[in-house]
Amino acid sequence: MRERLATLISGGGTTTQEIIRACQSGEIPMDIACILSSSPTAGGIEKARKLGIPDKDIVIVDPNKFRGGDGRVDQEGFGLQILKNLKERGVTVVTQNGWLPLTPRVVIDQYPETMFNQHPGPVPEFGGKGMYGRRVHAARLLFTRLTGRDSWTEAIAQRVHRDYDQGLVVKATQVDILPEDTVDDLQQRVLPVEHKVQINLLKDVATGNIREVTTRESLVRPGEEKVLFLAKRVARMLYPHG
Repeated sequence: MRERLATLISGGGTTTQEIIRACQSGEIPMDIACILSSSPTAGGIEKARKLGIPDKDIVIVDPNKFRGGDGRVDQEGFGLQILKNLKERGVTVVTQNGWLPLTPRVVIDQYPETMFNQHPGPVPEFGGKGMYGRRVHAARLLFTRLTGRDSWTEAIAQRVHRDYDQGLVVKATQVDILPEDTVDDLQQRVLPVEHKVQINLLKDVATGNIREVTTRESLVRPGEEKVLFLAKRVARMLYPHG
């Protein structure tokens, strides 16, 4: 029985586009069951339509629709609506590809072994709330230049955790940081690697060949915690919209 995949998006959807193509070509032996977006304006919606995904399987579940009077998202209500759409389509595997909201526990608990997150840098050091897109690349560049070592970053896939970017890594590929790199240079060079990592992850899922990566030492040495904090803070200031 073939796996049925849902990809969760919030933005441009370039990785989702490549995943759809790989499923359609047979490279990934899975069926696309659902594209679920947290934003009605996500660019990935149109990309999915152009690749033939039916409108009935392109779903918007906006967390802002679940905000209470205190401004907080009702995580249970948000999660149950996500889960309803996944269950209606028989989803067995979920990937978060540029998905920005914190995933509710009720969803994670339904997919404990088959829900994965995409991240454009090393985790957990360069993850956490608000760390996505160019912010991750900016923080990684600044940290490596302030510490003068580890001139690389990595594209990863990890298990989804109840806290941002705390899940175990199941796929990772390093990318060199060059002396002349800007944030945009690094982002453009890492993005196709991200696509490949996600596609290879799903091929592993389909064949039951998932392996957790547990060998890497922490990138932050004792006494460097403030350097990491500064790098991430500056990255957020430089890229207020990611």
